[in-house]
Amino acid sequence: MQPSPLDNLHDVIAPSQVNWWPLAPAWWVIIVCAFSLLILLIVYLYKQYQFKKPKRAAIDASEQVKDNAQQLHILLKRLAIHYYDKRLASQPISMWCASLKQLTGLSFSEQELLSLYASEQHNPQLTSKLHSAIQKFKLKEPINV
Repeated sequence: MQPSPLDNLHDVIAPSQVNWWPLAPAWWVIIVCAFSLLILLIVYLYKQYQFKKPKRAAIDASEQVKDNAQQLHILLKRLAIHYYDKRLASQPISMWCASLKQLTGLSFSEQELLSLYASEQHNPQLTSKLHSAIQKFKLKEPINV
């Protein structure tokens, strides 16, 4: 009788379980890259938060003086000085009106802005317009002064 070829087979032994630690070098590279990207994202968001801080302060201050058009105009000038240049806020009134239109998207006339300092009369339309101009003030608009 001939021996069966199945008699020569041996039992299959499962390999021992592979441990997950220590990590392979490729995993360390992936972890370092992910951690670096996370740190860079946090730094970028913090810088953006700090950059927009004066505008948030101006919006808060405009809520407190929302009935005083002169104070709102001063807040707009302070924003222009902080984000752009002192020369932008000290322009002649006609150029200042053009700059405000570019920075806020709202059109101001020379008469409106001159009326701020000419008399003490209350102009609710101008006050609301200045208040919305502070909220719409663009922070990174290219301006040639």
